[in-house]
Order: sequence, then structure tokens, then C-alpha cells
Amino acid sequence: MTAPHRILAASTESPPPAVLVAGLTGAVWLSPEGEVESLDAQQAARRAASAPPLVCHRRATATRLGIDPFPAFDLLELFAFVRPARFCAPTPRGLAQALDLGDPHSLDDQALALSRAAERLLRELPAREAANGPVVSIAWTMAQAGWPWGAAVLQALDFGGAERAPRRAGGFQVWEHLAEWSEHAPEPPPGSQAVEPEDARRRLAELLGEAAEARPQQSDYASAVTPAFAPRQSDGAPNLVLAEAGTGVGKTLGYIAPASLWAEENQGAVWLSTYTRNLQQQIDGELDRLFPQRAEKARHVVVRKGRENYLCLLNYEEAVRAIGARPGTAIALGLLARWALATRDGDMVGGDFPGWLADLTGRGRTLGLADRRGECIYAACPHYRKCYIEKSVRRARRARLVVANHALVMVQAALGAEEGSLPQRYVFDEGHHLFDAADSAFAAHLSGQETYELRRWLLGAEGTRRGGASRLKGLQKRVEDLVAGRDDLEGLLQRALRAARALAAEGWHQRIADTQAVDGQGALLGGEGPTEKFLALVRRQVYARAPSRGEGYSLETEPRPPLEGLLDAARELDGALERLERPLAGLRDGLAARLSDEAEELDSDTRRRLEATARSLDRRAVRPLRAWRQMLAALETESAPPEFVDWLAVERNDGRDLDVGYFRHWVDPTEPFAQAVLAQAQGAVVTSATLTDKSGDPEQDWLAAAQRSGAVHLPLPAIRAQVPSPFDYAAQTRIFVVTDVRKDHLDQVAAAVRELFLAAHGGALGLFTAISRLKAVHRRIAAPLEAAGLDLFAQHLDGLDVATLVEIFRAEPDSCLLGTDAVRDGVDVPGRALRLIVFDRVPWPRPDLRHKARRLAFGGKRYDDMLTRLKLRQAYGRLVRRADDHGVFVLLDPMVPSRFASAFPEGVAFRRVGLAEAVAETRAFLTAPS
Repeated sequence: MTAPHRILAASTESPPPAVLVAGLTGAVWLSPEGEVESLDAQQAARRAASAPPLVCHRRATATRLGIDPFPAFDLLELFAFVRPARFCAPTPRGLAQALDLGDPHSLDDQALALSRAAERLLRELPAREAANGPVVSIAWTMAQAGWPWGAAVLQALDFGGAERAPRRAGGFQVWEHLAEWSEHAPEPPPGSQAVEPEDARRRLAELLGEAAEARPQQSDYASAVTPAFAPRQSDGAPNLVLAEAGTGVGKTLGYIAPASLWAEENQGAVWLSTYTRNLQQQIDGELDRLFPQRAEKARHVVVRKGRENYLCLLNYEEAVRAIGARPGTAIALGLLARWALATRDGDMVGGDFPGWLADLTGRGRTLGLADRRGECIYAACPHYRKCYIEKSVRRARRARLVVANHALVMVQAALGAEEGSLPQRYVFDEGHHLFDAADSAFAAHLSGQETYELRRWLLGAEGTRRGGASRLKGLQKRVEDLVAGRDDLEGLLQRALRAARALAAEGWHQRIADTQAVDGQGALLGGEGPTEKFLALVRRQVYARAPSRGEGYSLETEPRPPLEGLLDAARELDGALERLERPLAGLRDGLAARLSDEAEELDSDTRRRLEATARSLDRRAVRPLRAWRQMLAALETESAPPEFVDWLAVERNDGRDLDVGYFRHWVDPTEPFAQAVLAQAQGAVVTSATLTDKSGDPEQDWLAAAQRSGAVHLPLPAIRAQVPSPFDYAAQTRIFVVTDVRKDHLDQVAAAVRELFLAAHGGALGLFTAISRLKAVHRRIAAPLEAAGLDLFAQHLDGLDVATLVEIFRAEPDSCLLGTDAVRDGVDVPGRALRLIVFDRVPWPRPDLRHKARRLAFGGKRYDDMLTRLKLRQAYGRLVRRADDHGVFVLLDPMVPSRFASAFPEGVAFRRVGLAEAVAETRAFLTAPS
């Protein structure tokens, strides 16, 4: 018996647990006596049902065994308790690596490693927590709720038993241990001093240090982007630099150099914006070079995200107070309490909150405690002065470098910045994604889900069948003290609440799909109220006219000509929405008017709350309602306004309707982005390794960059900068187009993926253009890869989010990963962990109605080719992240047009070969000495 088993045996009345590690086709069982057995999935499932085993990721283990989650000693829960706000890849290998227990490859070795991991964590706990009172209280409450680790943790903490039980769950009251933020005088406006190119080069050299390897391309890049930090010469005409920097240039430090210099000299802020949270973390890490002292960095750097990313202390408190009624939540809330006391900033999405913790304990008990519906009561909240979000906002007001994301930048520009004023200097990294980010930020969706969410925001739990058991507060509870004594405002509030009952209610999915309900004339009905009746007709039009793409796929059709009865339903809905919009707009204006009418009487907290509530009403209700009404009015016309594309859709997944609605997007979403963001700024850098196209026509390639970034909508042309990659791609990579595999024959595709993965011996990423194709290939290759000792992970199958899957892939160099577009965009894995990328077929754009409109506006087939080249370039660019990386890129599509060879670096052969040759050359290239 191993040491952790002795610890567990001594602290529980039950026998010590066995260890269970599940593979793709089988499992290993390590008994308390040290006997190792190989089991099939059914045998392992029966063993697990007989007594809780020790596992790593209970839900993922159950998924691999094909059963529902079962009681277990989950080592990830113990890790989260002992090392809160720390990350490890949620696999036996990842856990072993995080605890310095080696890198176990076989299932047998992994089982032994888990046994040692339990011992390591339990012995580490007293040293970390000897003087920490809350930890005992948290552990006690979790143990009382049935946490399997409870007794062992309490013993490790030298807790004596029931006679020493904490008087209350004080450790859960995390707000008692958090520092308050303090208010400061408003920052003066920044100066206008330019950054000279030579100064940027010098700052970069300081950041790199004297021992750094000379990288002339990086220095050239830092110099090239400095025009963005000069004062603009006329209103609405920012200094915009479009800067393409090949992989390996080091563009992050390249733009940090002039940005930090400008921020210092002018006492202002530069916002560094990204598309993915992975790059946000990378930039935050690089800023350690500029501010090596943690306290100094905290003063000058802040990572900013939307409110929905942070733990809401009021939501958390209400969940804690309900533990008595729902004791099963104590385990999840205890782990969350441990994290909340250790977190840097309360960020639950991409910060120091492990993504796998939500998978283990339930998203409703973790991520669901963020303010995801805009319900904040601001200064009326008892935790307002300790709020993670308010701390972040106030730090951003005084910071010199703000690491943000494209979505937040656009929302703040369109709807008003919580920081008080919009930034004047931006760097948009991952600039090739600006088009997509703007497409999401400036869209309007009149759908069942959106209208239901608005109803819940207005009416709260009392407006649904969930009743008072929900944490959801209605508008009345949030503003009643702000309108008290004002008959005009109270009247507007009550009118709005009555009108809100016209919106989609709980159960709307089922009602609008009821095809048996008929009216007095025998016409089919569906839904209750004007919103649901409209959506029922939308759904009927979609199913009647949309071409089927197979079971489970989303469906869409054009709004015109409308189905019989749809226009009448639209008019009725427009009237209902007008009856809701008018009082909400009046309430917004009335609350804002109090700021001037009662200026002498209002305290600071009330002023802030009035401002925030008026802004929230505008963002969350008035603007969407106005956009929906404009869309409904457009149904009466022959076509949508030329700047928009409209469509009706039923969004589906696995054969189920998820949402039904009427959707509107800009044909060119960079137009509102340019006006709301770029034109308001003094200067901006838009940068990426794949900013331009690679069609062979340099002027057209730069035009594509200008169109995708919004530069074409500004009065002055953008400054262009292009710095090539220092990597020798011809020597470091190979590209193969396999000509003898039928892309529509999934047995052949799966066989090709299998043989290529085996030839590379892992470190392989398979990218698929459809989820169904990914799942089909996974079924066919899982067993042979496991037999060869290769771990296989897959998006949509392993029950893990993309960020967690990528972390696993990075931590396990010989593993394989299957994914779609989200995985391609999220992978940044240097070294041997990624050495092979296999595309199942040419990633053509999805031929939907939105793309149809843009294709017409942006050049027809040339637009298709540009988007496809961009996906190929992005995927290929993941292969080589360092000078010593090597990789192979394979397309399993014999129909790849030769013109796509231009997507890849000059000098890299675009070779068409048979599968056997591709496999042999992949093996030879990746096993050859570097």
C-alpha cells in the first residue's frame, strides 16, 4: 500500500481507494495493495460503481468509460484546494508534471503517479496553510457536505475532530478577507509627444537585455509602428499603421516598446487588444520584462475584460447563504472560496481560474456566478467596495498599459466606456480577427434566446416558473430605491414591467414548435404572446424554405417574401416592443436627469449608481429594442437596407433547436468599427502575421488588409509596414497535398489521419471543417492510436473547453488533438508538441446567406480565395514558433487549387503526393536529426 493510501485509510472508516486511469479503449486499476490490472471499459465501470476510486478528472474518466459521472476521489479537486489559482493540465501526465513527479506515459505509470500525487498534495497542505484560519472552516464545511477528500484534508491540517468544529462557515465569507479599492482624482488628459523610431529601438533593447540574441527584424518592427504614437493632424483621421510581422519577429515586445515609451512620456494609457485570451495571457507575461516588480506592475498594467468574466461577490454570497438548503453545493463553493482568496483579479475566464474546475463542479456553481446578465446593482451592493470588476475598472483608469480584447473595446466604443472616456491609443494584435470581432459586436438578433434573456433581465425570477429559488433579480428590485418617491419614474417602471410580458417566456422552445395548435380558422399557431407567435412563423418559414444540410445542421432562409401571416405578426410584435421601449427610454432619461436635478443632494455612490443604471438600461434594453423594431419595419420593404444582410434561421445542434430568430449583420462590420473606434482615436496599430492576403498581387493584398481592418473607411490612408519572418521555412517545414484519398470517403480520411499521426508519433493536430467528420474520424482512429501509446483528445467529445484541450496538448508532447476552427485559432504550441497538422479538406468559407452578401460586396470568387488562404496561413503558421521547430502540413484534398500555393512562404514546395509517400516523408522528416 502506498503512502497516500495510508493517509486516506487513517482518516476514513472506509477502505483506502484504488486508483483508476481510463484510456480510450481500456483502463488500469491500481489496488490499495499495489496490484495493477488492465480492464476493459465495462469492467472498469463496474469497479468504479462498487467503491469511489482515486481518479484525475472524474467527468472525463466517466466519458471515456461511457457512463455517467460517479463518486470518486478526484485529484484535480484536491489540487484546486491545495494550490488555488494555479494551473495544471487536467490529465494524469499533466498533474504529475505540475507536481514534479516526472512524465508518466503508460496507463500503469500514470496510476502510480496519481498515487504519489495524492501524497504530495496532502503533505504540502500544512506547510502552505499552517497559519490560515479560513482553510479549516472551508474544509470542514466541504467534509460535512460529503467531499471525499474532506477527512484526509482535515487530518493533514491536524484538525482534531467534531469538538473543534468551526462555529460557522467563516472561510466561505471571502469578502471579509478582500481589500477595498480606493477612489482617486480623475487622471489629467495625456500629452501629445511622439515616439521617435530610434527611441523605440532603444526601449526594445532595454526590454531584451544585453544578453539577448540580435533580432534586427524585431527592431525594425518597433521602429515601423511608431507613427501610430504621433499626434494626429485632423479630427477623425487617426494615425493608423497596418503592420504585418511574420512569425518569429517578436511583434509583442516590438509594439510594447513604443507603446510603453509613449505611455510614460505622455502619462496616458495605451490599450493592447487581442482576439484570443491566450494572447492576452502572453502579453501580460511579456510585460514582466517592463515591470519585474509585482507591485509596480500592478500599478501600471491591468488586464481588462467584460463584466461577465469576473466572479460577482453578491451572487457568490447568495449561493453561500443557500448552502443550508442545498448542501450539495458546498463542495463547489468551497473550491471557489479557495480560489477567490488567492486570485489575482477575480477573472474566471482565461485568468488564473482553471477551466477544468468548472467542468468538475458544474458551470452554474462557478462561471454561473459571474454577472452574465447585466444585473449589477453597483453602489447598492454590500460588496461594491471590494468588487473585482470595480477594482479592475478603477485600475484601468490609472494604468499605463491595459491588456484588453477586441470585443470589450468595441462594446465600450459603441455603448460607452466604464472607464469614463475612450482610449486614444490602441494596438490591435491578431488584427486579422477584427472583422469577425466587429461582426459579433455590431449585430442585432431578434431571437427566442435574446428576447427571453431580456425578459428575465426585466422581470427576474418572478417572471418565470422558477420563482424565488433563482438568484435572478428583476429590474424592480435593482432600481426601486432609485425611483422611490418619484411617481413619474415609478409609473414608467410599472409600464415597462407589464409590457415585458410580451417577450418570450420560459418554455418558448416547446410552444413555438407545437405544430398541433390551430386558431379558429384552422391556421396553425405556436407560442403565446406576440414575440412567440412571430418566432413560430419564423420557424415555419425556415423549415419550409431552407435547403436541408442534414440532420443536426442549422437552417436559414431569406426573410422575403414573407410567409403568410408573418407581416401581421411582425406589426403586432412591433407594437408590443414600442410599448416596452418607450417607458424604458423614459426611465433611462429620468434617472440620468436626477444627476443634474439633484446635484446638490446626491452622494458619490448614488451618482455612480444612477449613471451605471441609466447606461445599463440603454445597453441592455433600449438599444436592442430599437434595433429589433427597425428590423421588423424593414420586413415591409422589398429588401433590407444595403449596408445590412438579414436572414431567418433555426440554430440547431445534435438534432435539437437551440434558437430561432431574425438576424441582422452589417455587410461590412468594419464600417461601424472604424467610426466608433478608430476615428475617435489619435493613433492605432493593427498587426498580425497574416494581415495581408497572398494572392500574388501586392496592391490587392494590402487592399484586403485595409478592408478587413476598417482602414478603407478612414479619410487618410493607413501607413503600411511589413517585416518578414526570420525562419527558414523551406528547411523547417514540408507541405503535402495527398492526391489518392477521397475526401468524401470517411474510412479513407480516417485511415490517412491515423497513418500520418503514427508516422509523426504524436504531436499532431487534425483540423476538420465539420464536427460530424471529426467525430467519425475519432471513432475510427482512437483504438489504433492508443495501441501505439498515443493519447488522443478531441473537441466536442472530451467534454473540455478548447483552452483546456490546448493546455493538455501542450503539456503532453506525443499526444494528438482533433478540432475545428476554434482549436486552430487557439493553438500556440512551440516545440515538438506540435509537429504535424492535417486538414481534412480545403477550408472553404461556409456558403451561408451572410457570406453570400459579402461575397457580392467584396469581389466574388476572389473573396472566397482570400478567406481560404487566410485559414490555411493561420493553420500553417502554428507549426513553427521557434527557430528550432520543424513541422509537416498535410491537406487530404486532391482538389486543392494550385493557386493556394501562394498562401505559404516562398521556397516551400507545395507537393502533390500519394498517401504512402506523404506518410514515409513525414516519418523521415520528423525523425531526422535537426
